[in-house]
Amino acid sequence: MTSRSGGTQRGSRSSAARARSAHSLSATPTLRRSAAGSLPLSKDDAGVPGRVRVAVRLRPRNQEELVEDADFADCVELQPELKRLRLRKNNWDFDTYEFDEVLTEFASQRRVYEVVAKPVVESVLEGYNGTVMAYGQTGTGKTHTLGRLGEEDTSARGIMVRSMEDILASISPQTDSLSVSYLQLYMETIQDLLDPANDNIAIVEDPKTGDVSVPGATSVDIRDEHSFMELLRIGEAHRIAANTKLNTESSRSHAILMVHIRKSVVQTGAETSSSSQLGKSFKPLVRKGKLVVVDLAGSERMHKSGSEGHVLEETKSINLSLSALGKCINALAENSTHVPVRDSKLTRLLKDSFGGTARTSLVVTIGPSPRHRGETASTILFGQRAMKVENMLKIKEEFDYRGLSRKLEMQLDAVIAENERRQKSCNDELERISIEAQNRITEAERNYSHAFEREKLKYQMEYMDSVKKLEEKLMNCQSKHDHDVPAGKTCNGQMNGSEEAMELKRLLQNETRLRHETEDEANRLRSQLEQFMQSEDGGALEICNLRRMLEDEIDQKRKLEEEIAMLRSQLLQLTFNSDQMRRGSNGDGFSGLDSLMSQFRNSQINETGNGQKAPMTSLFEQVGLQKILSLLESEDASVRIHAVKVVANLAAEESNQQRIVEAGGLTSLLMLLRNFEDETIRRVAAGAIANLAMNEYNQELIMSEGGIGLLSMTAADADDAQTLRMVAGAIANLCGNDKLQKRLRSEGGIKALLGMVRCGHSEVLSQIARGIANFAKCESRASTQGRKTGRSFLIEDGALPWIVQNANNEVAPIRRHIELALCHLAQHEVNAKDMINGGALWELVRISRDCSREDIRSLAHRTLSGSPTFRSEMRRLRIDL
Repeated sequence: MTSRSGGTQRGSRSSAARARSAHSLSATPTLRRSAAGSLPLSKDDAGVPGRVRVAVRLRPRNQEELVEDADFADCVELQPELKRLRLRKNNWDFDTYEFDEVLTEFASQRRVYEVVAKPVVESVLEGYNGTVMAYGQTGTGKTHTLGRLGEEDTSARGIMVRSMEDILASISPQTDSLSVSYLQLYMETIQDLLDPANDNIAIVEDPKTGDVSVPGATSVDIRDEHSFMELLRIGEAHRIAANTKLNTESSRSHAILMVHIRKSVVQTGAETSSSSQLGKSFKPLVRKGKLVVVDLAGSERMHKSGSEGHVLEETKSINLSLSALGKCINALAENSTHVPVRDSKLTRLLKDSFGGTARTSLVVTIGPSPRHRGETASTILFGQRAMKVENMLKIKEEFDYRGLSRKLEMQLDAVIAENERRQKSCNDELERISIEAQNRITEAERNYSHAFEREKLKYQMEYMDSVKKLEEKLMNCQSKHDHDVPAGKTCNGQMNGSEEAMELKRLLQNETRLRHETEDEANRLRSQLEQFMQSEDGGALEICNLRRMLEDEIDQKRKLEEEIAMLRSQLLQLTFNSDQMRRGSNGDGFSGLDSLMSQFRNSQINETGNGQKAPMTSLFEQVGLQKILSLLESEDASVRIHAVKVVANLAAEESNQQRIVEAGGLTSLLMLLRNFEDETIRRVAAGAIANLAMNEYNQELIMSEGGIGLLSMTAADADDAQTLRMVAGAIANLCGNDKLQKRLRSEGGIKALLGMVRCGHSEVLSQIARGIANFAKCESRASTQGRKTGRSFLIEDGALPWIVQNANNEVAPIRRHIELALCHLAQHEVNAKDMINGGALWELVRISRDCSREDIRSLAHRTLSGSPTFRSEMRRLRIDL
């Protein structure tokens, strides 16, 4: 929004500044005092600072709220991207608060678990204590957030079930243990939900460590998710609930789920006891973590819940324990020397969660209904104070030599068995390879021997045949041609025989060479077999080297993670210092006013210790309402302007409105509109009248004193957008009164609204659209009840063209109010023809299909389906819903 007028603007800015200041202070990691007083923490007791993390979750509108009225004005506006919440004070003023997480009504159960509980569960698995708690009014969804089982729809599972799933997935059944206790705190008595006969369990506090426990509670070992779900079903069956006006199944007790985890870990560190020992030593550790999930019973006012009899006594007990918890958180947030933890058993059980050694995450649940704005504001302030509480997180671990010994024995047995299996496998493989090699050598030798014998026999036979043939030829030659055959030919025959002998000798040498090669191949196979046997011994040495390298990598990774954590902490500190240097202070004062105005200003800006403004009752006692109203007639223009701003601020609080009217403040404000032309006075006076017009009794007084005429004149004369916004807001509030419809129209209220359209400012148009929607809603109600007949006054005064033109406006508030106005106008058959001629039918069809709000979309669909005129026209135009 643009700048607001006068004190309203200052009040909104101061609220936002306080929220930012609280957030920055709570985000600063400061160390709290030890249990011994102002003495510093010892080395053994030192912990890690951890602020309580707070998330706010908005419940969707329930069926009852949807049925009451389609024009439902939420009193809460969420800005999740900025982690900010705005709580409506009146039509245009909000209080702004910042949280660690802001969850809309559309946030899934998985999203809620990941931002609220998962960091706590991870810390518990690392050896810290952790607490997840839900706080809020009855019926805002605390049990749905924490304890929903989700048996039919797994996406609806709550934090208890999802936490146990992560825990079971992160522990080992062989080395770790997990046990669960389920309790309820009812009428200041601790009862066991797993054993209803055990109904008066004592709280025990360790005098040395200060840890709180309930040793008398039933503890069940959990091995799987099924057994945990069965345990939750048994506990929920024994939990006490009752039917109230605020919730049909209202929990009448605080439910506490305690999960104890004992997890074995092994850490490595450099051995420094002996210089001769290099490497790393193993430290056996057992980390003990405790997760506490607390589903608080809802706070409620007795006249709203309709509690009677025994339920009334239960309500008193619930409110007393929640009040004690609030006092403890206030004391911790203010760093008080005394924290009243013994005022209630609930605060004793949660001693470790707020200001103790546990990592705590709180989800505050709120509803959107403006009827419960007081409860919603109280819940939000509880979360704001909880964000200022600082815990000192301490890891809980101890050496477990027996467990390590058992683990090492099991590992040694496994290694021995594995070594035996490998040795046997290696021996079998060596034997197989030896036999195979020997068989191959034998086969090769046999083959080569046979081949050599065959070739040798063959060549011997050929040699003998050749020699025999040569001898025969020689004898024939000598007998026949002893003298005739030339000497040269005889020499040639001898030479051929010698060549054949040489060839036989060469073949014999080749066979000998092949045999030597076969012997070399056999020797090579024997050497390969020996090398394979030696490689088995080298593999074991290589495995040891790889293990040593892996351990070095793990140690290096741990060191890098420590350096990253240190750098992050330094970055947070530098960010905080820069924010401190940028933060400035804004002054506010009235220059030139008398001492009475200075006294009033000082009373206005004083704040109480918990961050709220001082009550207006004390302000009246200090200054006096009559004195403030008398300043409205001051001749000093500056005094008059500041006085009307003060009255406007007072009128913003519902508790002051009746006193202002009884003291004549309404008459004085109307006189200012009539007699003064100063733009500032008219703007602030119109804003104060708009605040007073939120009350039905005041609306009738404004009309009886001619207020609508004065507002109409101001709307016609003013050009300032902020003045027109105030006037439009006042008329819009008057449009929502059923009794003033005819008079409002006859005195020009509708004409004044439509006349302000000339401004074109989005905030002015939003107020005009809201007034038209309120007027159309009241007309629709009067027509249904038979108190009005005939066409709508809005249509008769020419508002329909502007309504159709802005039905799809890009500004969401304008579009939403116009869509509602169209739906209300279309509910009565007498307006149907005018709306068809004016083009409203097409907008109604679009709303029934594309509207982002389901209630408006269904209302448009029902209206079109139930009107004969609209149905006939849609059949003619071939339009299907």
